[in-house]
Amino acid sequence: MWSSLNYGGRTVFLEEDEAWIEQIRRRFPILESYHVTYDSKVNQADNLMDVGRGPECTAIVDPKYSMCQLALKGLPSVVHEMKWDLIMVDAPTGYHEDAPGRMNAIYTAGMMARNKDKGETDVFVHDVNRAVEDKFSMAFLCEGYMKKQEGRLRHFRIPSHKESLERPFCPE
Repeated sequence: MWSSLNYGGRTVFLEEDEAWIEQIRRRFPILESYHVTYDSKVNQADNLMDVGRGPECTAIVDPKYSMCQLALKGLPSVVHEMKWDLIMVDAPTGYHEDAPGRMNAIYTAGMMARNKDKGETDVFVHDVNRAVEDKFSMAFLCEGYMKKQEGRLRHFRIPSHKESLERPFCPE
């Protein structure tokens, strides 16, 4: 599916499960995937929502240099080197209180989109029927940037904030 949707483009998977990466690499040797570790748990979501409202999290900076606790650290350099047209958040697990949550992934996707030199980035979040995905996508990808929701998949289109430095974190 991903090769047909992104024909001729670069698709990168960030995955928490090393066994899944190896299984998929055997089936699709050309697939580019990297193991990442997610430090936050679903049960930390309320605290991280409060943290995310602070000035260190609403300042538009590259996530790899961010002082915000929500910014994912230790991502492969390829993630920061590319200016992505589309980002899909469908990991980490996030389906029970002690599982790694998607709070950091959603926040970082939004910041990567805002830090693009020009243009817009489409960001999709899967499983928005769950509280974390719902609240964090609306807060950090911004309800005002939401284009559409189909079932459990929500689509946002986030403009570059480098093109207009006066642009607020979220539109009014």
